[in-house]
Amino acid sequence: MYSMKEACKLTDMTYENLKFYCNEGLVSNVKRDKRNYRVFDDHDIKWIQSLNCLKNCGMSIAEMKEYLALCLEGEKSIPTRKIILQNKREALLQSIEKLQQAVAFIDWKQSFYDKVLSGEMMYYSNLLPELRE
Repeated sequence: MYSMKEACKLTDMTYENLKFYCNEGLVSNVKRDKRNYRVFDDHDIKWIQSLNCLKNCGMSIAEMKEYLALCLEGEKSIPTRKIILQNKREALLQSIEKLQQAVAFIDWKQSFYDKVLSGEMMYYSNLLPELRE
C-alpha cells in the first residue's frame, strides 16, 4: 500500500490534485489506513496514471467521471469507451497538426530574420506600408 505522498511520486501528481481527484470520486473505493489516511494499491496507481493521461488528452473532470462510470460498468461499456477515446484521439491529432503549422511558421520566420540579418534579403513588413514587399 502507498501513502498519498508515495502515490503522488509514482503518478507524477501533486498532493492537491490527487486529493481533489479523490474528493471528486475519480479514484473509486479509496482505502484508508488505521489513522484514516488515504492509501493506494498498485491498481489505484495504474488508474491514477490513466487519469493523468486522460487529463493530458484534454478530458474535463466531468468527462473523466463519465469515463469512470463506464469503466465501472465493465466489459459491456467498452464500445462506448472506444468511441470516447477515438474522439479524443482525433482532437489530439488536429491539435498536433495546428502545432506543427505553428512550428513551421516560426521556422520560416526565423529563416527570414536570419536572411535579413545576414544581408541576403531586404527586410519587408506587412505591417508597415513603407516596408511592404
